[in-house]
Amino acid sequence: MSNVVRTVSISHEAALRTVSTGIEVAADHGIAACITVMDPALGMVAMGRADGTTPHSVETSRRKATTAASTRRPTGWMQGDFALALPLGTGNQLTNIKGGFPIFFDGEFVGGLGVAGGPPEKDAEIAVEVLKAIGADEVAAS
Repeated sequence: MSNVVRTVSISHEAALRTVSTGIEVAADHGIAACITVMDPALGMVAMGRADGTTPHSVETSRRKATTAASTRRPTGWMQGDFALALPLGTGNQLTNIKGGFPIFFDGEFVGGLGVAGGPPEKDAEIAVEVLKAIGADEVAAS
């Protein structure tokens, strides 16, 4: 039995690059976005918001990134009662709003990305573009 558990996480440098790329991609879509990157243990690695981002988008972005990091799935997949129960059961730390994606590099899970500022479908579209731009593995949207 081992007394040590090794974990993998997105680097600070890669997280900052993800945030800046996300703000740029969102701006190309005419959206002032907030971008959050969480590690697999749900610790925030980086967050940034464009000038003009709505105040609630900061929290929404964090929840999307947390959900994607926790479930290793894009947000928006929950159905029925589960879609209501999970956010309530976690003190609203998790969300089902589209725009959160897990981050994988070469098949290795390293964290979660949250994009908020536009309509949920647009946030998800931006997140997919960001993942592609930073060289992350493609993840199918929910």
